[in-house]
Amino acid sequence: MKKTTLVIGCAILAIYLIVAIAAPAIAPHDPVRGRVQPHLAPSSAHILGTNDIGADIFSELLYGTRQSLIIGFMAAAIALTIGIIFGVAAGWFGGWLDECLTAIGSVFITVPFLPLVIVISAMAGGGSLTPALILGLLGWPETARILRSQTMSLREKSYIQDIRAMGAGSFYILTRHILRALVPMLAYRFILAFRSGVLTEATLSFLGLGTPLVISWGNMLFFAQARHAFLTGAWRWWVVPPGAALMVLVFALLLVSYYFEKISDPGLEP
Repeated sequence: MKKTTLVIGCAILAIYLIVAIAAPAIAPHDPVRGRVQPHLAPSSAHILGTNDIGADIFSELLYGTRQSLIIGFMAAAIALTIGIIFGVAAGWFGGWLDECLTAIGSVFITVPFLPLVIVISAMAGGGSLTPALILGLLGWPETARILRSQTMSLREKSYIQDIRAMGAGSFYILTRHILRALVPMLAYRFILAFRSGVLTEATLSFLGLGTPLVISWGNMLFFAQARHAFLTGAWRWWVVPPGAALMVLVFALLLVSYYFEKISDPGLEP
């Protein structure tokens, strides 16, 4: 069952990745420049119709896959990297370093995440990668807290104590044993951060805090709402497709995260 969920989730993610890479080749029209009549209903020429400037919505949908995957991946990579450095260092070395790093993480945890992201995004302005940087720099504390706890547990394992008694240094033990034992947990936390990045980027874009010049599913939903798609029948092909694409992507990430959660739950044995 666990492997089935992993296979299904990875298959869906592979399709999204292929679409993101091949978007320029498979998109039937230019997603930016409107060349036809606006608000056209779906037809053989325009599968999902056109928006208010006459741009092909299906082409926008394909290109929007890129932004969601890039933002999700970068946010997850940044958050996981900081979480590993802070969490593993605090759990392994302990002492004053643990107290300092834990205090820093506690400050970030106590601050409401989404309101802080909204405020910083509004102040930071544009930039297609700005959301990823913000989400990554703010999304590490929970990962660091969990990795700290797991590292402290692993540090007391008998095989780790034996390796230390034989004179192995901290760098060797951390890279060859601790991090290897933490791989399932790291994969699980990466997927969770990826999902959070995708959803938060879509939320920010829908609220108008994204980059208008970058095509994303959140921006599609924002412009659809701002330009009264819900007052006409256009919402069926302007709102539903990006919403469904976002939902399926999150579902695939949930399936993959479920697998890694299950294999990391029994314990971190060597």
